[in-house]
Amino acid sequence: MKILVVNCGSSSLKYQLIDMDENKVLAKGKCDRIGAGAGDIGSPFIEYKANGNKVTEELPLPDHVAAFRAVVRYLTDEKVGVVKELSEVSAIGHRIVNGGPFFKESTLVTDEILETFKTKSIPYAPLHNPAALQGINACLETMAGIPEVLVFDTSFHQTMPEYAYMYGIPREYYEKYGVRRYGAHGMSHQFVTEEAARITGIPQENLNMISCHLGNGSSITAVKNGKCVDTSMGFTPLEGLVMGTRSGDIDPAVLEFIMERENISINEMLTILNKKSGLLAISGQTGDVRDLRMLRDEGSERAKLALDVLSYRVRKYIGAYMAVLGHVDVITFEGGIGEHNPDVVRACVEGLEEFGIVLDPAYQDDEMYEGIISAPESKIKMYVIATNEEEIIAKEALRLVK
Repeated sequence: MKILVVNCGSSSLKYQLIDMDENKVLAKGKCDRIGAGAGDIGSPFIEYKANGNKVTEELPLPDHVAAFRAVVRYLTDEKVGVVKELSEVSAIGHRIVNGGPFFKESTLVTDEILETFKTKSIPYAPLHNPAALQGINACLETMAGIPEVLVFDTSFHQTMPEYAYMYGIPREYYEKYGVRRYGAHGMSHQFVTEEAARITGIPQENLNMISCHLGNGSSITAVKNGKCVDTSMGFTPLEGLVMGTRSGDIDPAVLEFIMERENISINEMLTILNKKSGLLAISGQTGDVRDLRMLRDEGSERAKLALDVLSYRVRKYIGAYMAVLGHVDVITFEGGIGEHNPDVVRACVEGLEEFGIVLDPAYQDDEMYEGIISAPESKIKMYVIATNEEEIIAKEALRLVK
């Protein structure tokens, strides 16, 4: 059976076509910088890999619908495609950031499920769920009749204790609207937890680790005995670390302060917090770490500040989760930033040597982005693990369509 995995992020769309019978990835790639326009650094592009070949094409990608259509075009291309007909695809698995209290487990897409997701779940991940909805609708239009499965990032975080996910606000908001910490990037944290157990030989049920998923959207999760006990993202993916365009943790009183003086609505403020804040706001130019590193090296103080803020916040969460776990076996780094930016990862753990965290001095080459990165004397092992959310999604899709 062939499963097409569609993983829509806030500015990206990763995809894999997986032959589950052969346990083989037939084609994979990404559409990146979706929504980038005139004046942005870098152009939108699609990357397609199949049969040992790699194609990269710059093209307009105004939204995720356009990105998905580009993916389908490559999958069925006469020269580089891997399927002759779309009917060869048995199911489509979608990564969904947060379904709110309405979805706790993976589910097949039906008219009722889609309506619930569309009308009730969007506010729980306002930056990602609209993109996912575009992907779902594009699949329904282009690949009608092929089963679709929604796989939720929040499922891995369902093991958080009540004291970790409850907010200090009137309980009626939790009971009426499901206002609580949900977390995100659950499939990434789940995959990396399983991989860390395999690599270290520590049984997952005995593994304590801190998983740092760093990308345009970033989150850190504390895993105790193989299960999530806390995570940095909250009710929506807006909470936690400073991210590409998201503010992360902020005093809520700041919102009223600015809204009154700028005469802006709550919707306008949410747009600012989700799409105009974070590293983009601090640097004044871009929220993309690749570009920030270039600008920093060219002498931009604001780009340097943005990177310093990012690494500082990561260090704070690592310290907090060491206190939560008591004993830590492993710290992992994954995601676009975590896997490909050794200097950023290095900054995230600098100064933590007294806690038994010692980075290998040889970890400096941009091409060295997977494997152990801690020094032999480090009490806590550190790894860069190439995350594979798609594998988790494909397994869930296969389970539900069989």
